[in-house]
Amino acid sequence: MTSLSPERTLNRNGLGAPGMHALRVRRMLFLGSAITAVTCLLWGTFFAVRGDWFIVAVDVATITLAGTTAWLTYRGRLRAASRLMLAMMYVVLCINAAVLDIPTAEVPRSTHVFLLALGVVSCLLIRDETVWLRRGIPLVCFATYLVFASSRIGWVTPFAMPDAVRSGGVWANNAVALIVVYLALHVIQNDVAERNVMEIELRDALVHGELLLHYQPQVAAGERVIGAEVLVRWNHPKRGMVSPGEFIPLAEQTGLMQPLGDWVMRTACAQLGVWRLRAQTAQMLLAVNVSASQFAQPDFVARVLACVEQAGADPSRLKLELTESMLAHDLEDIIAKMTALKARGIGFSLDDFGTGFSSLSYLRRLPLDQLKIDQSFVRNMLDSPKEAAIAQALVSLGASLGLQVIAEGVETREQRDHLRKLGCDTYQGFLFSRPLGVLAFEELLAASVAEEAPPVHAARAIASAA
Repeated sequence: MTSLSPERTLNRNGLGAPGMHALRVRRMLFLGSAITAVTCLLWGTFFAVRGDWFIVAVDVATITLAGTTAWLTYRGRLRAASRLMLAMMYVVLCINAAVLDIPTAEVPRSTHVFLLALGVVSCLLIRDETVWLRRGIPLVCFATYLVFASSRIGWVTPFAMPDAVRSGGVWANNAVALIVVYLALHVIQNDVAERNVMEIELRDALVHGELLLHYQPQVAAGERVIGAEVLVRWNHPKRGMVSPGEFIPLAEQTGLMQPLGDWVMRTACAQLGVWRLRAQTAQMLLAVNVSASQFAQPDFVARVLACVEQAGADPSRLKLELTESMLAHDLEDIIAKMTALKARGIGFSLDDFGTGFSSLSYLRRLPLDQLKIDQSFVRNMLDSPKEAAIAQALVSLGASLGLQVIAEGVETREQRDHLRKLGCDTYQGFLFSRPLGVLAFEELLAASVAEEAPPVHAARAIASAA
């Protein structure tokens, strides 16, 4: 987890991190999977009676893909499910339009109309994908629809449906396709309206002080708290705690990530300035995740140093977390900025290492202090030999480069013990504590010192009461 990334939290409306948009996408994927499976089952039965077993095999394969899409949706893998659904429907519709639904002088083609509906639906399903996918997939669907609608292209085969069968489906196909287009446009309209409202509210939140930071402890050997990672929260006046999964992607897409990131940096440095004056917290490290748009600012170094100086914070207590995806851009500029900040005592951690562009060449050149093992490796390493081998390799790599290694997402004692055997002795995760408000975090530290109790027990008690 990072200060500027989504987490699985709930707001008062009961919506998890994906928010209303993801809820609509889930429903559309489930509905699309069900309609596809039922339709292919009916047509498969029809062609089985005719003895067209090739088409029956295609229908069975499509039903299997529809079931896979539903399973991925159920597992929360909406991006994979959306891509599979769009690819599957595109291929199936093209086969139907080119092989089964051959136009004649008496009966026009009609199955190609669903390509128009698919293009509109894709605008919703892949809204948060890269610009090439967001624009490319709808354009491909519309272009293919145009080809089939403007020509009599097709391959006459024994599988072509007779006009007697096709004639009854023309009105039905056109009507259903238009209904799908209408419903998709209605959902997109609601999405846009909610997005605009949330953007305005997020701008107001930055002005009216509705944002706050939570702190998740980072512990070393003996479960001693050595610092924390800051995590941004939005305390909405009407909706309560809004999940970062709802407003962080919005901030990235609307240009609000820079002011949001600046606020996080100022607030974190201010907290370090306060802690510097107390013996109990003077040595606390604070890890702050930095977004790509923040780091790309020409005056990023000056902004960070200004935050540190104005807060009276010790720069050696501040650690900036970078993600691998950032390093795919102007590496020389990144190294220059890191070097300038490093010269003032600020540390650097490479977050989610092993999940992105993992190149040893840039790892060797970057002035890093720490590698962070991604929680996906930690979560599965006890059950997957491959994940365990990756975790071992990352720990060994960090040691060979003289870097501290910290594992995030540690949720069980078995995971912690295994990491300790691998040589990793710094951890972060729910085993030790959930993210806490600043007062609860300070109570955790006070309780562990006053009672000389292992911080993990104190953290659990405080986190459950918070």
